[in-house]
Amino acid sequence: MNWKSFMLGAAVGILGGYTARQMITKQTKVSPEKVLENVKKQFSQNGSISGSWIHMVAEPYQKQQIHYQVYKGGISKTVEGIDEQYEFIADASTGTLIDIRRLSEGIA
Repeated sequence: MNWKSFMLGAAVGILGGYTARQMITKQTKVSPEKVLENVKKQFSQNGSISGSWIHMVAEPYQKQQIHYQVYKGGISKTVEGIDEQYEFIADASTGTLIDIRRLSEGIA
């Protein structure tokens, strides 16, 4: 075997390994509609949902020095006749809720 054949084979192997790794680790995003559906399901356990929204474009977010791509949205719900509004942040790659913040509490 000569060095040219060896180097060509090694280069092809490295390139193939890199391409395979990129395809395997490529992260896909959960659809914003699915994220909103899951959030609404969790919030509806403690009262009825009166409104909801989600920003359809993922954006960068950092929490405790960890970087995420996230969807931001909101939920309005009624608990014992009182309207409450919440803002949520969900991981775009898994749909997991990262943060929830209560915005307001209305009067019945």
